[in-house]
Amino acid sequence: MTAATRYTGTAIALHWLAALLIFTTFPLGVYMHELALSPFKLKLISYHKWLGVTIFLLTVARLAWRAMHTPPPLPETIPAWQQRAAHGLHFLLYVLLLAIPVSGWLMSSAKGIPVVYLGLVQLPDLVGKDKALGDLLTGVHQMLNFGLLALVGMHIAAALKHHFIEHDATLRRMLPFIKGDQP
Repeated sequence: MTAATRYTGTAIALHWLAALLIFTTFPLGVYMHELALSPFKLKLISYHKWLGVTIFLLTVARLAWRAMHTPPPLPETIPAWQQRAAHGLHFLLYVLLLAIPVSGWLMSSAKGIPVVYLGLVQLPDLVGKDKALGDLLTGVHQMLNFGLLALVGMHIAAALKHHFIEHDATLRRMLPFIKGDQP
């Protein structure tokens, strides 16, 4: 595999960092949702918000990097319809990685709970306090997250299919620590 068929080291690092944050933030959100209101739950909510803002910022950085560094083409052996599906899936992933943190921020604003990034920077409220809107945005935030879970599952399934069934380089081009022409 040549350098032209692999993502850049920066793109690979940003991808896996985003994956780590998503696989931390989603279960944290599910876990804390069921907890009774307590100082512990409030601490988890703060961590969840910090992770969400970080995912948003990381996604902006990934999109900026991608705009300046064309991703490598998919292997020519992949049918055109699968290439279109892959591009569509990636587009939807990026949309949700931006929309989910914004929906959480909107929800917090509507509930009158400030977002204070890393306990240091208070973000401005995006909307005024409105209980009905806050409840609606809670549902939107949850729905978007479960949509992301489904898309991430499809993304992982496709990568594993290409690696173990198709035996092509689709997954290897995003794996860290792969150099040169390793199979």
